[in-house]
Amino acid sequence: MDKYVGKRLDGRYEIQEIIGVGGMAYVYKAHDNVDNRTVAVKILKEEFLANDEFTRRFKNESKAIAILSHPNIVKVYDVSFGDRMQYIVMEYIDGITLKEYIDQQKDFKWKEAVHFTVQILRALQHAHDKGIVHRDIKPHNIMLLPDGTIKVTDFGIARFARHDVRSTRSTDKAIGSVHYISPEQARGEITDEKADIYSVGVMLYEMLTGKLPFEADSAVSVAIMQLQAEAKPPREINPSIPEGLEDITVKAMQKDPSKRYQSAAEMLNDIDEFKKNPSIHFEYKYFVDESPTRYMETISRVKGEAPEKANTDDNGEEQEKKPFPIIPVLCAVAAAFLVVAMVFVGIVLSDKLGGEGGNSSQIEVPNFVGKHISEISNDPEIMANFIFDTKNQKEQFDEAPVGTVIDQSLEAGLSVKKGTKTIILTVSKGPNMVRIPDVVGQHRDQAEAALRNAGFVVKYTLDTSETVQENFVISLSPAEYPTDLMYGSEIVMVVSTGAKPADPIPVPDVENLSKEQAISQLTIAGFVVNEAEIVYVNTSTAPAGTVLKQSIAANTPMMPGTVIVLEVSTGYVDVKMQIPLPDSAVPSDIQIYVDGQLRDTITNVLPNVKRVIELTLSEKVDSYLVTVKIAKTGTNSAEFSDYAQYSVSGKTGMVQEQYRYDTVLSKYETPTTTVAPAPEVQG
Repeated sequence: MDKYVGKRLDGRYEIQEIIGVGGMAYVYKAHDNVDNRTVAVKILKEEFLANDEFTRRFKNESKAIAILSHPNIVKVYDVSFGDRMQYIVMEYIDGITLKEYIDQQKDFKWKEAVHFTVQILRALQHAHDKGIVHRDIKPHNIMLLPDGTIKVTDFGIARFARHDVRSTRSTDKAIGSVHYISPEQARGEITDEKADIYSVGVMLYEMLTGKLPFEADSAVSVAIMQLQAEAKPPREINPSIPEGLEDITVKAMQKDPSKRYQSAAEMLNDIDEFKKNPSIHFEYKYFVDESPTRYMETISRVKGEAPEKANTDDNGEEQEKKPFPIIPVLCAVAAAFLVVAMVFVGIVLSDKLGGEGGNSSQIEVPNFVGKHISEISNDPEIMANFIFDTKNQKEQFDEAPVGTVIDQSLEAGLSVKKGTKTIILTVSKGPNMVRIPDVVGQHRDQAEAALRNAGFVVKYTLDTSETVQENFVISLSPAEYPTDLMYGSEIVMVVSTGAKPADPIPVPDVENLSKEQAISQLTIAGFVVNEAEIVYVNTSTAPAGTVLKQSIAANTPMMPGTVIVLEVSTGYVDVKMQIPLPDSAVPSDIQIYVDGQLRDTITNVLPNVKRVIELTLSEKVDSYLVTVKIAKTGTNSAEFSDYAQYSVSGKTGMVQEQYRYDTVLSKYETPTTTVAPAPEVQG
């Protein structure tokens, strides 16, 4: 008997049976006694509770799905992140995985493949519009209901695209299932929504052919094939696949993200065209010209029209067919090549002569972020030099005013050829305002779940009430109802303790716990931790993220709702260095570089007066280089000579001298073997 089966979680969810086991969690069928419905409860395995990476993924899944509301995405009803158990309560899906269905089917109909793919793309478009990239799309994570409805699940390694793009964690690299990951995932690069498109293309390939595009004896070999090999065309495996559907599949699986569909909506558009006319043919052509790599797409649509009528004379009798005029055609082709060559030479000469006597064809991409879309469209110079893809222009909820550009497909400052590069802009739809659910008078658990599902951050305080029974909601803050608040806003529930005032409760001892564990324990006990008030301290005496101190001592009786401030270790130290200076006959200027970046300049250091440079560093990195350069006072920066270099550990404060010269006459002199004095380390 499983340890959870037959148990009730938080007095509400009765665990009935285990229905799935994943890499980091068990999934159970359960009954929700409050809402009287069947649910699925996903419980993180105990061995991962102390693993920050797995708990981060688990929490990320709940955050990702909580902001999504789509018929093809599994719903989240409730979450709990305790120190002894973490679980997510989700919509119960009575079906099988798409992978199971693919394996069962001997003869997979292409119409079924299209039906499933459309639903998956609609779900992904909704997620991408919310800024979420799934990153692990595969048939194992797609649930199929008996009526043919698709549900996308398992957002455990999803990424909030706009927020994470500048701070990729090393643990996120090359993540996903190797048979379905995109080449950029296999390389460990930052991924966007086009990585999900690639995975959809692989799934469509598998449904149409019954085979995976790349298979090998090891995961590493498959990953290398994702990077380098070309998949066999689907129609070579299954000739019954319509050409247009093969075209769609191949484009979705392009190794270069810029040659794939740029959005789920774009792929859906081609599928819609195909559904209207299964004889359609999409012809995608790629070429490289003299400018940096350029991509051109043309679409040839063969509409399946009736054959042309034979040539007839006036009496309706068929005329004798004339031989095809091959010589004139060849001449026309040669002439066309000649014209193209002349144009090409003209362009090259124009580029080479550009300067004082001509106009250069290269231009920098401006920074459009922060500008209003009308400001861009009304600028004739911008519109003359760049092509804007308004058809695929994106809109996202954002704090920026409506119509403000919040992202651009080409990086600002990039040098491109005038009039050749297409730019897709992402424009703000304004803040995502959400209606506050009316939960006053409901049980606190039910009210909290409703508020979280609506996208709010929920906290609560306790108060007495003569009219509202214990554990039911008295009021909300903000108190106005009905009203709309920005998605992600904080709402405080005032929960009744009944007529009896709440008693003080002892503050839990959270020192030496991880920050996440500490916040969870304090919140469950009824106290409040504001992450913005957490104090981070440089010290190597405790691992990064460990709580060093709490503002109210453990076991002190305090009223529920009291704010507790935490001090948390960064895992790094402040390093105080003393760098001895050489003898000098003239006043000198000194430059200090940290990892190649100029940190400080000390001017007019007098000979035989200042003998030591004192330097305090607080770099929150594992290791870094400190370089000292010296020049005679008044010289330009090009004349500074290397004098000394030290490698520093940000975790231990240890300093190791790489080199130090006897004098500053020449940076090519032989280094001394003098050992730097032991640094003072402030922990």
